Amino acid sequence: MNYIHENIHGKGDEEILELESKACFDFFWQEANAREGSDGYGLIRDRAPNNPNVASIASVGFGLSAIVIGAERGWVSKQEAYNRALGTVDTLLNRAQNINGFFFHFLDMTTAKRVRNCEVSIIDTAIALNGVICAGEYFGGEVKEKAEEVYGRVNWQWYLNKETKQFYMGYTPERGFFGAWSMYAEQFMMYFLAAASPTYPVDPEVFYSFKRLVGTYGNYPPFIYTWTGSLFTYQYSHAWFDLRNKVDREGVNWWENSVIATKTNRQFCIDNSDRFKTFGPNSWGLTACDGPQGYKGSYGAPPSGYNNDQHYVDGTVPPAGAAGSIVFTPEESIAALKNYYRDKNLWGKYGFVDAFNLDVSPAWYDRDVIGIDKGITLLMIQNYVDGIIWETFMQNKYARDGMKKVGLQSGI
Repeated sequence: MNYIHENIHGKGDEEILELESKACFDFFWQEANAREGSDGYGLIRDRAPNNPNVASIASVGFGLSAIVIGAERGWVSKQEAYNRALGTVDTLLNRAQNINGFFFHFLDMTTAKRVRNCEVSIIDTAIALNGVICAGEYFGGEVKEKAEEVYGRVNWQWYLNKETKQFYMGYTPERGFFGAWSMYAEQFMMYFLAAASPTYPVDPEVFYSFKRLVGTYGNYPPFIYTWTGSLFTYQYSHAWFDLRNKVDREGVNWWENSVIATKTNRQFCIDNSDRFKTFGPNSWGLTACDGPQGYKGSYGAPPSGYNNDQHYVDGTVPPAGAAGSIVFTPEESIAALKNYYRDKNLWGKYGFVDAFNLDVSPAWYDRDVIGIDKGITLLMIQNYVDGIIWETFMQNKYARDGMKKVGLQSGI
């Protein structure tokens, strides 16, 4: 198989993509609980090296997809990959704490039980399910059998507000349901998986229940934007669901929407390079990540609900922003990654660190990497290179049916 996309020019580009991909894979392989017999076997850390006992269920979803890539690329043997995938899916099916099939956001690495008072997360469960489905399609056999059990037991109807036809944002046993997925963000995977469920399907019209806020920035066309303006919201569902050349019933091409959102995010960084020396044409991609004052989910660019003032923009740039957009803006993303690679402070055991900021004194470089940022980087690079995740995941009948049920059709 040809692993390098025809549009990549130059050996340096190829090497950097390969180095980062392998380093991302190493995170998911090495930061997993690989102790046979452990209740938390296969769970993957939320971040490293900090918080060593906390797994993220979303990290597990990205990690199961990473195992597919590792097996295909020969970074681990097919048998090693199969065993790890099977053990991980078995943990999710039989031991990972959940309610009505929905997993708690964070789990103890050893016990697979809820950490602190975290929520039962529908979006993080959906990410985990994407990984489960992807592994099931790739490995088949018992992995696929258990994958379908994990997916089939999720009671999407329970998590849906029947009055608004919107999914709740979160749930805890102490608080009950709260919030709502009332605006466009990264949640498309939820609608597709829920509509196609063989056990607890929801009305596909839920896909049309969120607000579609339209805005623009610079000289780019108007597009439907997310409240935070964070790039991950335009990336995540695209990592598994192949939305290229697809339009919904209202005529929206969500792939092109993400392309425009990515280009405006980059333009915002260019336009503000006089305010922040971290920003520039090859240093862009504002998205949720660590910052000098801790993790921020609100890092983003306009248009957004925040206006992206000083409180939400401080010069912090995460490499995952540009890397996770490589399928949308290949030339611009590769140029950014080449630029980052020149800074030795940005590179560590698992490739690019999570984020950096040259606008504080001293310059700040994150000491951690975060699973979801390594995950979107790995999956999108490999989709760009050879489409392995799209090709594997879209073999699943539920993935295809979910998109069809909500009215996505090939564009003209």
